[in-house]
Amino acid sequence: MIYGERIRLRGNERADLPTFVRWLNDPEVRQGISLFLPMSMAREELWFEDMLKLPIEQQGFAMEAKIDDKWTLIGTIGFHEIDWISRKAEIGIMIGEKSLWNKGYGTEAMSLMLQHGFETLNLHRIYLKVFSNNPRAIRSYEKAGFTLEGKLREAHFVDGGYIDDLIMGVLRSEWNSKAGGK
Repeated sequence: MIYGERIRLRGNERADLPTFVRWLNDPEVRQGISLFLPMSMAREELWFEDMLKLPIEQQGFAMEAKIDDKWTLIGTIGFHEIDWISRKAEIGIMIGEKSLWNKGYGTEAMSLMLQHGFETLNLHRIYLKVFSNNPRAIRSYEKAGFTLEGKLREAHFVDGGYIDDLIMGVLRSEWNSKAGGK
């Protein structure tokens, strides 16, 4: 497990799947991710089986917060598309428990993953895509150290219109400077 001040990251478990499906079937949660149709338990079970076949570095983590002295599942986070030659990876995050939005858990999780990516996996660059109409997520990523690198204009069709995808990234040297230099 990877521990932060208020959260911990652990491997995804089969027992987590009903919670994931509940989140993925909530339209407000789906707004911030690249999923536009409801999710069935059967489809989520297939995702889980396929995820277990990926290299362990790309299997992602369940995110838990300590609430009332009990660890509570609040979201997921993980690296995708790791390129070991260029030492870069895309990262994705979802906080499914809406009552815990805007509490800094996403920023803390991203900071833990940047540390894991740069110090454990020896990555050089970590990047993400975020919808331009998601200011809450953009602020969280900026707090964690991400910089806006560009945008893919009108890249997603959402609610009858097109929105931009913003590309944000962190280089290891930038993270080292922010983290106190290594």
